[in-house]
Amino acid sequence: MSQSITLPPHRTAGAPPAVREPAHVPVADVVRGGIVEGVHHGSVVVLAADGSVAFQAGDIEAAFYPRSALKPVQAVGLLRAGLPPLDDPSLALVAASHSGEEQHLATARGILAAGDLTEGELRNVPDLPYDPAVRDEWIRRGLEPTRLAQNCSGKHAAMLLTCRTRGWDLDSYLDPGHPLQRELAAAVEDLTGQGIARVTVDGCGAPLFSVSLHGLTRAAARLATAAPGTGEGRVAHAMRTHPEMVSGSRRDVARLVRAVPGLLAKDGFEGVQIAALPDGRAVGVKIADGGDRARMPVTAAALARCGVDPDVLAPFATTPVIGGGAPVGALRAANILTSSAI
Repeated sequence: MSQSITLPPHRTAGAPPAVREPAHVPVADVVRGGIVEGVHHGSVVVLAADGSVAFQAGDIEAAFYPRSALKPVQAVGLLRAGLPPLDDPSLALVAASHSGEEQHLATARGILAAGDLTEGELRNVPDLPYDPAVRDEWIRRGLEPTRLAQNCSGKHAAMLLTCRTRGWDLDSYLDPGHPLQRELAAAVEDLTGQGIARVTVDGCGAPLFSVSLHGLTRAAARLATAAPGTGEGRVAHAMRTHPEMVSGSRRDVARLVRAVPGLLAKDGFEGVQIAALPDGRAVGVKIADGGDRARMPVTAAALARCGVDPDVLAPFATTPVIGGGAPVGALRAANILTSSAI
């Protein structure tokens, strides 16, 4: 269900992207025993250091929902709205879809404590930890889903802390018309360079803003190239230096950030991924069917087009296809993505 919001009068963004059925194209092949068994469709954009589109496949201008890949932009919006200074691990958690490990829960508690807030004031949905091993341990111990364990609790804790600091109502902080959400919408429009096409509700309960894949990737590049003292630069530094807080100690995004010097990266549900280098080269990926297994091989191929060393990307470039307990093929990027780098 879409909702409308009133944005601040100082908005200067361009027109919203068109709401249409995206014209996705094949971006990943599932190969079993030398035969293409399945195909994932999607869209990909690669930006050059000057911000121009160096490569595109599919529909990069249609309105879509970035899901949690938008969190770094929202983190900048929270800083602009008055989020008090946080240490780097905490700021990284604000931009995170965390795994529910103890380091994540403790840091979220710390953000709440900074505003004399409690877990009971969070309005995100209760959930079990995202990391399978941590989740299995919770189930073994008979623990119930909690709001703190849900992967968006860092963002929600920071939303509450910002509201506490500004004197805004806490109970209604997820209302699209709340002053906080208007501030976040303005940041999304500023950093993507385009208006918001639609507003709906994300899985955690927070407002979700629709932009284009091109606009989202442009925002990632702006964070990656920002000066250290800016809000954008502060969020980028926190995410780069604490990738395990942005995702988890066993997540592919954290491994990718550690492997590629200076990389800023964030994933989102339904097959979304952004990644940006310090010089402004950036990629955006959307897998049409939401299949997470195709997200990283397609992202690796897009980063290779940016000139990232293929040897560094090799661990991320394919996903094994298993038959009888052993690899019999691989999920790999489609040929359209694997030509020469920019």
